[in-house]
Amino acid sequence: MSDTLVINEIYLSLQGESTFAGLPCVFIRLTACDLRCSYCDTAYAFTEGKKMALADVLAKVRELAAPFKHSALPLVELTGGEPLLQKNSLPLMKSLCDDGFTVLLETSGAHDVAPVDPRVHRIVDLKCPASGEVDRNRFENLAHLKTTDEIKFVIGTHEDYDWAKRQIAEHRLAGRCPLLFSWVHPLAPEQQHPSLKKVPAGLTPISRQALVERIIADALPVRFQVQMHKLIWPPEQRGV
Repeated sequence: MSDTLVINEIYLSLQGESTFAGLPCVFIRLTACDLRCSYCDTAYAFTEGKKMALADVLAKVRELAAPFKHSALPLVELTGGEPLLQKNSLPLMKSLCDDGFTVLLETSGAHDVAPVDPRVHRIVDLKCPASGEVDRNRFENLAHLKTTDEIKFVIGTHEDYDWAKRQIAEHRLAGRCPLLFSWVHPLAPEQQHPSLKKVPAGLTPISRQALVERIIADALPVRFQVQMHKLIWPPEQRGV
C-alpha cells in the first residue's frame, strides 16, 4: 500500500466545535467525500488536494505544533471531506497518537469507525433529514462509541430537532458520550456548490434562539454549539 494521502490543506487555527472548542488545533483536511450534505461548507475539499507522504504530513504537523512543545497543545484534527475514505488516515492517526498528540476525527458517520485507533476522539455525525443524507447513517457505529467520543447532530430545521430527539431516546444515547447539537450556519453564496443536496421540501428552518429554547424546554442532555470560527473570521474564509 502506498504511504500517501491526498491532502486539501494543513493549518493551525482554533478548534471551533466539539467539547474541545476554543483550543488551538492543527487541522489536516483530507480530500474527497461521498456525501453531499445540503449545508456543507467545505465543498472545495471534494476534489482539491495534492498527494503527500505520511512522513511529510507528520513533519508539517510537528512544525505547526512546535511553539506549543511545553504544553499538551495543540490538538490535531483529521477532517474533510471524509477522512475515512482514505485508508491511510488510520496509520496517520496512530502515528499522531504515538507522538503524544490529542487526536480528533471528524467523520460523517457513513463509514465504519471501528478500525480507528482507540486513543482517537471520534466525532461522529448522525445526519438529520435536512442534510439530504439521512439514509447514509451507519447506526452500527453507535455500538463502537466510547465516553471519549462524541455524536454530532447538525440541526437546520424543526424536523431535524424532532428527529435528533427521537434518536437520543431510541438508541439510549444520553450518557453514552457527549451529544452535540450544532446549528446550521447559512452558507455564503460562494459556498453553495451545485452538487449539494437540496433541503427536502416541507421542512421548517429553525433559528439559533429557537433551537436553544427547545433544548432547554425539553431538558435534553446535549451541548448546543455554533461554529465558533465563523464568528471570528468570514464564514467563507479557508485555513481557519
